[in-house]
Amino acid sequence: METFDHRTFSLARLVGRGRSVVVLLLGLVIAGAVLILAPAATQSTNASVNLPDDAESALAQQRLAALPGGDDAPAIVVASRGGDRLSQTDLAALERLGGTLGSKLDTRVAGPVPSQDGTVALLTVPLEGDVDAEQNTERVETLRAELRDGLPDGLDAQLTGAPAIQADLGAVFEGADVRLLLVTAAVVALLLIVTYRSPWLWLVPLAVIGLGDRVAAKVVEAVSHWSGVPIDGSTTGITSVLVFGAGTNYALLLIARYREELRRHEDRREAMRQAVGAAGPAILSSSGTVVLGLLTLLLADAPFVSRIGLAGAAGIVVAVLFALVVLPAAMSIPGRWLFWPFVPRVGDPDPSERGVWRRVGQRVTRRPVLVTVSGLVVLVLMALGTLGLRTGLGQDEQFLDTPESITAQQTLASAFPAGSSSPTTVVTTPQLAERVVRAAADVPDVRSAEVGRSGDGVAEVSVVLDDEPASDAALRTVERLRTAVDDVDPKALVGGQDAQALDEADTAQRDRTVIIPVVLAVVLGMLLLLLRSVVAAVLLAGTTVLSYLSALGVGWLVFDHVLGWSATDVSTPLLGFIFLVALGVDYNIFLTARAREEMSRTGDATGSIVTALAVTGGVITSAGILLAAVFAVLGVLPLVLLAQLGVLVGFGVLLDTVVVRGVVTPALVAWCGRRFWWPSRLARTPRLPG
Repeated sequence: METFDHRTFSLARLVGRGRSVVVLLLGLVIAGAVLILAPAATQSTNASVNLPDDAESALAQQRLAALPGGDDAPAIVVASRGGDRLSQTDLAALERLGGTLGSKLDTRVAGPVPSQDGTVALLTVPLEGDVDAEQNTERVETLRAELRDGLPDGLDAQLTGAPAIQADLGAVFEGADVRLLLVTAAVVALLLIVTYRSPWLWLVPLAVIGLGDRVAAKVVEAVSHWSGVPIDGSTTGITSVLVFGAGTNYALLLIARYREELRRHEDRREAMRQAVGAAGPAILSSSGTVVLGLLTLLLADAPFVSRIGLAGAAGIVVAVLFALVVLPAAMSIPGRWLFWPFVPRVGDPDPSERGVWRRVGQRVTRRPVLVTVSGLVVLVLMALGTLGLRTGLGQDEQFLDTPESITAQQTLASAFPAGSSSPTTVVTTPQLAERVVRAAADVPDVRSAEVGRSGDGVAEVSVVLDDEPASDAALRTVERLRTAVDDVDPKALVGGQDAQALDEADTAQRDRTVIIPVVLAVVLGMLLLLLRSVVAAVLLAGTTVLSYLSALGVGWLVFDHVLGWSATDVSTPLLGFIFLVALGVDYNIFLTARAREEMSRTGDATGSIVTALAVTGGVITSAGILLAAVFAVLGVLPLVLLAQLGVLVGFGVLLDTVVVRGVVTPALVAWCGRRFWWPSRLARTPRLPG
C-alpha cells in the first residue's frame, strides 16, 4: 500500500512553531500596507454603457461630438396631473421652471411641449455628457430639487433621460459595499457556526477571509488605477462575493483535512503541514481554473464583462493566498481546543467510515449504469428550459425597485410616442440628410424623423420610434432603420439608446461565441494537469457544462414564469457560465483528487471514489451551500442582473454539489472502473490487497 508525505508541498513548509507566527504577522503587516497605501480606482464617466469603442452606436456618438453640443445628454422633465388635462396655468409654470433651470445650469431648456391629449408636458434640459458619476449625480439632484419646489400643488414633475437613469443606477450602489459586506459576513458566519458547531472556531476562517476580502477590494482598486480600467459598484460587489465564496470554500476544505490529520498526528503543526500538502494542490488547481476562466473574460468586447474578469481574477488570487498561507498559520498557533466541543484526538474513529456520504457512495456505485443514465436524463430535462431563453432586458426592467427615471418614462410613454425620451440618431452628411429623413420615415414603427444639428460635414437626423426603449420591437426597428439608411448613405451611423441596446446584444453574442470554447479548453487543461487522465477530464468537464445548462434552463423558467422577467440580462448567460463552470469544477476537482490519492493506495476504482465521497462529501456539501448562499446575497442590490446571477449561480452550485458530485460523478467512475484514469498509470494499476 502506497503512503504519502504531503510535507514536500512547498507551502506546507511555512507551518512551524516559530514560522507560523512570522507568517501570520507578515500577512497582517502586508495586508495593512495594502489597505493604507493602495491607490484609488479609476472611475468611468458612463459605466452604464457596456459597448466596445468600435460598435456602430459608439462610433455615431464619437462623430456627433464634432457638432456644437454634440456631447450633450438631454434630461427630460415629465410633468402631469395624474391623468388630468394640464391647464394653461400649469404650462405657464412649466415655462417659468424652464427659465429657472436654464439659468441655474447655464443651458437652454426647450419646452414645455404638451402631448396631443394635453395630459403630459415635456421640458428638455440639455446637459453636458462627458462628466463623471459624482458630477452627474449632483446636477440630477439639483434638477429634482427644483422640480419639487418650483411647481403648483398637484402638478407632478419627474426627471428621466440618460443623466437621470445613470444617477439612479449609481444610487443603487450607495453604501452597497458596506451593506453587501455585512450581509455576506453574517451569512458566512452563520453557516460556519452550523458547520463546525464550535463557539469560536468559525471566527478564525471568517476573520482571515474577511481580511482577504478587504485586501482584495484594495488590490482591485489598485489594478484599476494602474491599468486605467474603470470599475463601479456592480464590479466590486461581484468580486466581493467571489472572494468570500471561493475563499471560504478553500478554508472549509483545508480545515476538514486538518481535522482529519489531527486524528493521525499528535503534533498539530505536523497535522497542518500534512493538511496543507494534501489539500493545497487541489485548491491551487481549482483556484487556477477560476483565475484562468476569469482572465478569459479579457477577450470580451463588452467592457463590463472584461472588468469583471480582471477584478475577479485579482480577487481570487488574494483569496487563495489568504486560504493557503495566512489561514494555516492562524489555525496552527492555537491548540486542538479550537475545535471544542468536538476536539479531534489521535486514534479517534474516522466518522466518514459510517457517515451518510459513504452510504450514498455505496448505493450509487452498486448500480452505476442506471444511476448515471438517470442522473444525466434529469439534467438534460432541466436543460431543455434553455430552448425558450430570451436575452436583453428593456431599460425599465433593469431595476428590481422602479426608480423615478423609469416611472417618468412610463408616464411619458402613456401620452407620447414611446421613443420620445431617447430618440434614435442617424449621423450622415448635410448633403444626404433630407434623403436619410425620407428613408427613415418609411421604416415601419418610426413615428417621425427630422434633421437636427449639422456642421463640419456632419448632420444629425433625429428619429422617434413607436416602440418602448430597448424593447425587442425597438431593436428590430433599429435593424430595419440601419438597412434603410445604408441604402442612401453607406457611411451613415445609427446611434442612440436603442442602437446601444442592439449593439450590446450583438456584442454579448460575440463574446459567448469566443469565450466559452476558451474556458472549456482551460478547464480541460487544468483537469488533465491535475488528474493526468483524458477520460476523467472529458467526463468531468462534460458533466459540469451539462450542470450549467440545467441551471440555466431551470433559472430561465423561474425568471419567466415565477418572477415575471421578460428576459435575462445580456451578460447573465456568459457570467453564469464562467462562475458555474469554473467554480463548479472545483467540487469535482476536490472529489476526484482525493479519489486519485485513494486509487494510488488501493488500485480499486470503485472503492476509491466511495472513500473520496465519504471523506469529502460533508465539507463539499457545506461549501456548496455556503457558496450558493453567498451568491444569493447579491439580491440585496436592486439590479435584475445581480439578482439573476444570484439565483442562477446559487441553484447551479447546489445542483453541481448534490447531483453531479454526489451522484453522477461517483456512478461514472464506478461504471468506467480503472478506465476512468486512462491513460495514466492508475488505469493499469491492479487492485491491491488490504
